[in-house]
Amino acid sequence: MRSKVGAGVVGGLIAGVVFGMMMQIMTVPTPDGKEMPMMQMVAMVVRSESMAVGWLYHLFNSAVIGGIFGWVLGNRAGSYGAGLGWGAAYGVFWWLLGAQILMPILLGMPPFASIIMPPMRMVAVGSLVGHLIFGLILGAAFVWLSRPRGVVVPRSA
Repeated sequence: MRSKVGAGVVGGLIAGVVFGMMMQIMTVPTPDGKEMPMMQMVAMVVRSESMAVGWLYHLFNSAVIGGIFGWVLGNRAGSYGAGLGWGAAYGVFWWLLGAQILMPILLGMPPFASIIMPPMRMVAVGSLVGHLIFGLILGAAFVWLSRPRGVVVPRSA
């Protein structure tokens, strides 16, 4: 795949599916003392409680975030080591911006609510791990997808 943005979009979708499966399994406490799947909480950002809407919104974000990775960091992620390193840092960046600032605000909570509120601290840790895994998969997939294909390297005699 020649386009760095395109490789980032596809890498973001691959990473998003893995992270989405994690969020499908992870639960978050609700104000009434019950629990809900994290993916349902993702849907609540766009004023829905549907898991399907949560998945669509999550995968849309994954594609956009992956495309931004390719656009901004594509020239720096030329090897698997660099892709993994930049991907991990990028995952932590999106945990801070997305999970700790934007998502709580969009859900009517203060920024860093999952760190401030004791019952949510394990959710914050799980979210950090998920974003880190997302970034690692994105970085590796980006490198794999952005490498030239069909290049024959001659063997030395």
